[in-house]
Amino acid sequence: MQQALQSTKLKELVRPLIDRLSATSKGIEYHQEVGAILEKSDQDTRLELRSLFEEYLRLMLDNEASDIDIGGPGCDGQVWYRIHGDKSPIEQEEITVKETDFLLHNIIMPSQRDRLLEERNLDFSYTIDTDSALDQRFRADMYFDLQHLALNMRRIDNTIRPFKGLQMHPEVAKALSLKYHKYGLTLVTGITGSGKSSTLDTIIDANNRTVDSHIVIIASPIELIHKPIRSVVRHREVGRDVASFKDGAIQALRQDPDIIVIGELRDPETIMTALEITDSGHKTFGTLHTSSAMESVERILGEVPVNEQNRVRTRLADVLTCVISQKLVPSLDGKRVLAKEVLLVTSSVKAAIRNDNVGEIYQMLMEGSGKGMNTMEQDLQRLYNEGKISQEVAINNANNKKRMKQLLSNKVF
Repeated sequence: MQQALQSTKLKELVRPLIDRLSATSKGIEYHQEVGAILEKSDQDTRLELRSLFEEYLRLMLDNEASDIDIGGPGCDGQVWYRIHGDKSPIEQEEITVKETDFLLHNIIMPSQRDRLLEERNLDFSYTIDTDSALDQRFRADMYFDLQHLALNMRRIDNTIRPFKGLQMHPEVAKALSLKYHKYGLTLVTGITGSGKSSTLDTIIDANNRTVDSHIVIIASPIELIHKPIRSVVRHREVGRDVASFKDGAIQALRQDPDIIVIGELRDPETIMTALEITDSGHKTFGTLHTSSAMESVERILGEVPVNEQNRVRTRLADVLTCVISQKLVPSLDGKRVLAKEVLLVTSSVKAAIRNDNVGEIYQMLMEGSGKGMNTMEQDLQRLYNEGKISQEVAINNANNKKRMKQLLSNKVF
């Protein structure tokens, strides 16, 4: 009932605005015109539109949804939520792409609209008031779907998981702490939606609570805000506080940092910058969209020209400290649970990277439990043995399905 009223109210508010559109405007001109109409609209209309949009976000919280998708032909006139891993639409009256174009343009600023129209994509953060002491923040990505606006928003968990919840071996915990390792590169990797940001926030929080330091976080967008405890914590959002990840990392070197967090190593320039700032004696954390430790090493080497790979391979072997590759997999209670592969970069791992024998790392992972290492398959086996996931889920989420089946049947190589 509430959703039906929302869509009806949206149509009432937007219809007069749609009527002011030129019949011939298309493409970028159309979106520029939508923006211009909104900027000339009265404040009450814009506030009501924003309030309607935020009601969709509040409904998302009520349903324990992690994501919302709205706008563009791909949503077929519906608002979609991802709840415990599954995505489905809510029941409401169909809304048109023009209606959602106005709804979405209304939540961004003119400077953001200019960037959206130039780059055809916009990453930003969004905050709503809640009844609790903490506001609710969202990570947003606005983009184009057949010339109309589409939006995905992900809820940012305000609660930082305690470090012990990651169940890291003491040797790995030391590698992640500035108290024990003053420099080195740690990668947290996984596909989109695998919980990389949450794990990284847990590691940052643990350092913030235990070490007197200066932490610089560069992200697109900034998600969770860390309150300074024992450390100065700077939050620099790409596009708002700094032009790019690379610029933020280079500028951080002049800001007396102890820890530099690069939200995403998304291009060769940023990857090379991360290696350089770590090599200069800083503790650096970053994320990659890879599903295993070996793939992470190969991805970094693959991003540089062939004639540079030997130099980069040596530098990577010198600075890499730890790789945590993770997935959120469906659990038997209908929710999701963290499965992770952990690589601690020992002298043997360094030698494998330097000598271009990355394939040897998997065996080191399997045999490195004494130092806190494990493969994804071993962790999935642990979750299965603990009764948290099914055998089918373990096999489906394994990187090496043959090895996974052998582990589940208690066979060995």
